[in-house]
Amino acid sequence: MCMHQGHNTVYVFIDASNLWQAQKAKGRFFDYEKLRIFLKEKFGAATLEIFYYTAYPAEGTRNYSLDGKHRFFTFLKKGLGVVVRKKELKRINIATENGEAVEEKGNMDVEITIDAIHHMKKYDVAVFFTGDSDFLALVTYLRRGGKKIFIFSSKNNISEEMRTGGDKYFDVLKIEEDIWGRELRHRQEQDRNV
Repeated sequence: MCMHQGHNTVYVFIDASNLWQAQKAKGRFFDYEKLRIFLKEKFGAATLEIFYYTAYPAEGTRNYSLDGKHRFFTFLKKGLGVVVRKKELKRINIATENGEAVEEKGNMDVEITIDAIHHMKKYDVAVFFTGDSDFLALVTYLRRGGKKIFIFSSKNNISEEMRTGGDKYFDVLKIEEDIWGRELRHRQEQDRNV
């Protein structure tokens, strides 16, 4: 049963790092093909555009190959027509009690905001896969512009502002339709951003 017959164009903005916690809790990766079908049916979309945002480790900073990750980005782009926005994790040296450590940052908030506003005239419904309260200003702006906003995240990873800031919030772990893919296998050194 779809929710909004009248709204035909749906844009989906997926913050991959924010969804990683939900995938870990479920023990499975999202199946983006199934997710596309689920979203198209749920929102009665005639047109559905998906944007996927991720930061990935720099070559040589992990003790495993990043080839699989880059193959996955290519599959999303070429296989599913997803717009993939990716950048290398920024490595920042920080002083600690024991000398120096490296912190990695790969925040994609600005990229998501730019795309959501840049394409605003093209869609009726915006779906955000993130629980980050930094997006509340964007959600408020889009709603004032007449857009319907739906938020997908998981209970341990959603801010109160985002849970209540859109038109409706969905916990991805409670979705009854099958949107899940293969099992998540743990590496010795788990990568945070998928």
